[in-house]
Amino acid sequence: MTRIYRLDAHSRDIAAALSADQGPDPWGGGEPRPGTFAPVVVRSSKTARRFIRPMVWGYPAPNSVTPAGDVQWVTSVRNVASPFWIGNLRHIELRCLVPATSIGNQPPAHPDSGPAPVCAMAGIWRDLTDMPVFAIITVDDDTDPTKKRSTPLILNSAQQHMWLTADWKAASRLVQPAQKEPMACA
Repeated sequence: MTRIYRLDAHSRDIAAALSADQGPDPWGGGEPRPGTFAPVVVRSSKTARRFIRPMVWGYPAPNSVTPAGDVQWVTSVRNVASPFWIGNLRHIELRCLVPATSIGNQPPAHPDSGPAPVCAMAGIWRDLTDMPVFAIITVDDDTDPTKKRSTPLILNSAQQHMWLTADWKAASRLVQPAQKEPMACA
């Protein structure tokens, strides 16, 4: 499962870092939680411009509503070949960038050091009947062979463009196990 991430940057800083339009919904920073809204960057199929859109983090798992009414959220995609995900992944307009300033155990930036740098994780989204939802693409982390874990797929600027514009055959080449120290947001 994807580790919790932080996004200690305001909408204007996210927009600047990821070449996107800010949009009307402000984000003040914090730690997104599964089942709550967080900003993601999508690309307009009409104008080709990137813009920030708030979405709920996680897809509701099939048949996952508990007797108490709680929903179990699928927050990450480990198997991009799964029939559950492949249909969305093949559609360029359903891929997104998930901004973050720290991932997992990385400490948040110190407030006196200025705004935290924003990185982009590969994501996928879908419009459900009542809300848009997103999940983060993860890859196996092969940096420590004694531990089997996954890590978010962090994209540099060129990879971000490819993720948002390339057909699936080309974009799928980005989804490779992390073989060296994973790229950090800082």
